[in-house]
Amino acid sequence: MRTEDVLAAIATGLWRWDNASGIVSLDAEAARLLGLPAESVRLTEAAVRSRFHPVDWNEIDGVVNLAVAEGTLAEARLRIMDERGRVIRTVRSRSKPLIEGNDYQLVGTLQEVAEQQPGTAAHTPITGDWRRSREAFLLDAGRALAEARSTAEVLRVAASLSMPGFSPDGLAVFGVAGDRLTVIGHHGHSQGDEGPFSSMGMDTDYPAAEVVRTGRAIYLPTPDEYLRRYPMTWPLAQRFGRRSWAFVPLVVAGRTMGAWMAAFKHPVAFTPDERSVLTTVARMLAQALARAGVAESERELSLGLQRTMMPVLGPGIPGIQVAARYVPTGGGLQVGGDWYDMIRLPGGTTRTGGRGSGRIALVIGDVQGHDVRAAGLMGQLRIALRAYASEGHRPDAVLSRASRFLYGVTDGEDTENGGPRFATCLYLEVDLETGTVDIARAGHPDPAVRMNDGTVLLRPTAGGLPLGIEPDTDYPTTRLALEPGETLMICTDGLLETGGHDLDSGWDRVKELLESHDGEDLEQLADTLVEAVHGPGSHHTTGPLADRREDDIAVLLLSRRPAGPAVEAPRRTLMTIAQAEPERIAEAREQLRQLLHDWTDEDQLDSAVLMVSEMVTNVLVHTDGDALLIAEVACGERSRRLRVEVSDQSDELPHKRHPGEMASSGRGLLLMEMLADAWGFAPRGEGKSIWFELNEPTAAGLPGLGR
Repeated sequence: MRTEDVLAAIATGLWRWDNASGIVSLDAEAARLLGLPAESVRLTEAAVRSRFHPVDWNEIDGVVNLAVAEGTLAEARLRIMDERGRVIRTVRSRSKPLIEGNDYQLVGTLQEVAEQQPGTAAHTPITGDWRRSREAFLLDAGRALAEARSTAEVLRVAASLSMPGFSPDGLAVFGVAGDRLTVIGHHGHSQGDEGPFSSMGMDTDYPAAEVVRTGRAIYLPTPDEYLRRYPMTWPLAQRFGRRSWAFVPLVVAGRTMGAWMAAFKHPVAFTPDERSVLTTVARMLAQALARAGVAESERELSLGLQRTMMPVLGPGIPGIQVAARYVPTGGGLQVGGDWYDMIRLPGGTTRTGGRGSGRIALVIGDVQGHDVRAAGLMGQLRIALRAYASEGHRPDAVLSRASRFLYGVTDGEDTENGGPRFATCLYLEVDLETGTVDIARAGHPDPAVRMNDGTVLLRPTAGGLPLGIEPDTDYPTTRLALEPGETLMICTDGLLETGGHDLDSGWDRVKELLESHDGEDLEQLADTLVEAVHGPGSHHTTGPLADRREDDIAVLLLSRRPAGPAVEAPRRTLMTIAQAEPERIAEAREQLRQLLHDWTDEDQLDSAVLMVSEMVTNVLVHTDGDALLIAEVACGERSRRLRVEVSDQSDELPHKRHPGEMASSGRGLLLMEMLADAWGFAPRGEGKSIWFELNEPTAAGLPGLGR
């Protein structure tokens, strides 16, 4: 009896599908099963497709592609439709792809099957419920894997996937290192179980190694099948007590980067639908691992670049404590244009007579932009500043040379927002013996000082244009004194503006943090500042601006340590108001208000601000020089005393006047006589000084110097 007759007797037909020509050949029984006359026929793909339910045709298309890729059988259940769109029967198709170059022929059988019974739909490819649950699972899995940002996160997501109807209880992801197989991660095994598998040669008789070599999936539905195909490595797998295994290649851009193992404690037949799910998950897993690898490489590159460009502040210098932080937040590569530096300057002596550590320079700056170009310019500018400082130039000369250098390096380069590249910078030269700090500023936020009693003052300093805008720019120098126990803070605008703040509201936030700290542990203070403006809690305390502006953060703290037992020092501020900067009188008034933030008598505070304004204005109006303002709050025997002194270089001593009712000047000394508890003036070297004192009332008791 012929084979065709035997197959017809058991209602089984034969078909051949030529993918290259699109022609489908059917024998008589196959034609009958498709609702056609019972005779051999050759049809176009479109004609055959019209006989299948549309949903099932889409299903078999994916099954066939999977079988071609894996070299396995293509199996599916298909509903046959008549001309009026009614389902007349269900057939089961089993076919084998015969690959010929880039094309293939599908040769297989069609056999009528009984309708499915309720409750058996979970493992059949044409069941709507199973298909919908599978699609929902794949959508969730794709979204979760797409959101994973590291290899560890990808592995956690893979371990948590619950596949519809056949969830594995053991997973392993294998990678390749040279000619060795490695275990990237695993789930469902004990720590150390990966040992025998972690460094296998690629020629080992093990399923994962074969998958990586061939790029084809391997399905082992039973332990007997595992033992038959891989007898050498079966003892390694036997001890885990699994019943079925799937080893699927992890392919990215046509390259097999590893293998994924899914192991089951229950038997799994690995139907085409189950293989399709496993293959789809493997593709998504491979893409997620590749993305995570790139992201981790970029992070490692960024951290390496950051570590290279940021200085090491140690070893410690006697008499001072220094702490610094840099947090890149504004750029995709997590490296930007902010930087800080500490430079030991030539010359100077210590108390013990040693040379080279009596003066240091602190530098902080911000190159415009958050791209790789900004990071490169930052590195060049930092090296240039170090060179100019090491040559012994004063702060103003260092910044002037740095501005000329940056202008030459950028050579008119425009940023994406238009205009030349520039950098803001703050350069401080600190004398460790006296605490004198000479500051030159190029468009950068002012420094702040935390005094011994917790009072925090923003120190206004004279400044010039940002570096790189003009080749020849002057940078005036401002001097202040840092007393033992006081802490100096310099930062980039990212510390102030991050979190939707502007400079004013951001400064208020930072000032509160500085005042609430005891000032002893600078490392802890640096962490507190960064955490408050960039940590998780900062997202719940946004500033007054509508958006959350993010920027790189750099902060540098320096504190002078007392040589002996701590001595309560007066609270003091000093600033210079130049003839060309009368607008700084307002800054002087604000400095005095900050200095007297806890003064108990508001009327006295207003009087002090009025007298300071009058004294400084008189210097700018009636002399040709600058005004030097020194204000100090000290504790007396029973109360605190404010002493304010304004000096200038004029030899002409002030004298009382008797201004008329309409006079616009001449009331300065009269005001001090009326409002001050004591006042006076005296010649001083080349010039003179005028001063006044106010004693804080004691009715409210003796206040302390802190809040």
